[in-house]
Amino acid sequence: MISSAFAQSAAGGAGGFSLQGLLPFILIFIIFYFLLIRPQQKRVKQHKLMVESLKRGNKVLTAGGILGVVTKAIDGSETVSVEISSGVTVELARQMISEVRGEEKIKAKAVENKSKPKSKK
Repeated sequence: MISSAFAQSAAGGAGGFSLQGLLPFILIFIIFYFLLIRPQQKRVKQHKLMVESLKRGNKVLTAGGILGVVTKAIDGSETVSVEISSGVTVELARQMISEVRGEEKIKAKAVENKSKPKSKK
């Protein structure tokens, strides 16, 4: 038959909480935070700032791939008017603007280049 020694040793190892078993999950969460969650939060913050600062005359690219010029952008409004062709104006939700193109982008790059120290050759 079954000896009593085997029965006692099998029952003793089943209970108990171990931090070692939780450690890999904690490390995976930390890696996900720094590689996925944090950069996504930064992009969302930048997009929100860009959408809030839209003004008349900005050249924009919509989420649908349409290029146009902002003709009316009222602060606090959820929509902007964008002229996509001469005489054709559409109302778009601000969140559907994916990119501002043109002078503002060039100015932003110029500011970044001025702040970077030049390397000597």
